[in-house]
Amino acid sequence: MKKYFIILLALSLTGCERVPQLHKFSGAAQGTTYSITYWSDTEIAQQPVELAISTELARLDKLMSNYRNDSIIEGFNRTTSTEPVAVGTEIVELVHIAKQINEASAGCYDLTISPLFAAWGFRDKALQIPSHETLAQLSPQLGLAKVQIVSPESLQKQHPQLSIDLSSIAQGYSVQRLTAIAEQFGIQHYLIEIGGELQTRGHKPDGSKWRVAIERPLPGAQQLQKIVQVTQTDPIAIMTSGTYRHYYDNAGTRYSHILDARSMAPVTHNTVSVTLLHDDLTEADAWSTALLCLGTAAGLEVANKHGLSVLFIDQAVAQNNTQANIQQFDARRENANAEGAIQSVRFTETQSHALQQHSGVVLQAVP
Repeated sequence: MKKYFIILLALSLTGCERVPQLHKFSGAAQGTTYSITYWSDTEIAQQPVELAISTELARLDKLMSNYRNDSIIEGFNRTTSTEPVAVGTEIVELVHIAKQINEASAGCYDLTISPLFAAWGFRDKALQIPSHETLAQLSPQLGLAKVQIVSPESLQKQHPQLSIDLSSIAQGYSVQRLTAIAEQFGIQHYLIEIGGELQTRGHKPDGSKWRVAIERPLPGAQQLQKIVQVTQTDPIAIMTSGTYRHYYDNAGTRYSHILDARSMAPVTHNTVSVTLLHDDLTEADAWSTALLCLGTAAGLEVANKHGLSVLFIDQAVAQNNTQANIQQFDARRENANAEGAIQSVRFTETQSHALQQHSGVVLQAVP
């Protein structure tokens, strides 16, 4: 879904030295694509791995997809009962993690804001600015505090119309499940991703490091901002969330698809990309969205408080008009003068304390 990474897989071969083969397979899943890249010192038949991966993706889709009427989470959303509903341990655990990050982000991150996406037109891909009355009507059914965990397998809603959207956390959990399957087959060296949300372990067959490129946050362009060279061999999750792919421009204002649950409106800060390095894929997925919701100013404080390794990228702002640079870029690109437009856009980077001290990666600048 996110796809803010370019994965760099080229091997560096020395002379005629033979190295184990790098295997890769991919497919469609969760409204985006997935890819499994791996190698092993011992021979591992690929077909059983592919079957196990596809079976698990189908199971997760039936469990957590908000786009399937027959999924477990959509069954919970449809019910108007305020009695406990059995949803299974996995969904309950995701809600538990989301509650912790909701609290840490002062309510900015919230799984119950799906009605706001429809109200602002992001479901129908046509901007509409909801009235104060519309937002006031939606307010009672919003808020993760109105979802109670009543048992390890059951949730209870306090408002009959409340619904949960797991898209900001389920993909990270899905990658976590795929890495567990790979490791069950004895795979110790891999790069596994769904929609650009990924985890690496080990290294490439020739001993070189996994390298992942963070995209420069330009709409409609695919250029590099930073390269993450993973120097550690232990598993590490790398997540990026951005505002520059899904937005509307209207009357000089940019409306991002990242919604602040507190204001019930798109965020207005200039942070366009957040990359997070973490040892837990599920938490990383939720944190990357939460920190993008907060923006650099508030997000950096939260990241430092919780020891999170985060790279914030902000769009430089024209002196008198927040959106001038962005719209100037869009207009020039449409006139086929992309290079000049790209040069007119500037970004600033901010690293959390934990990222500055991280010994498991090296961030390389791209000229």
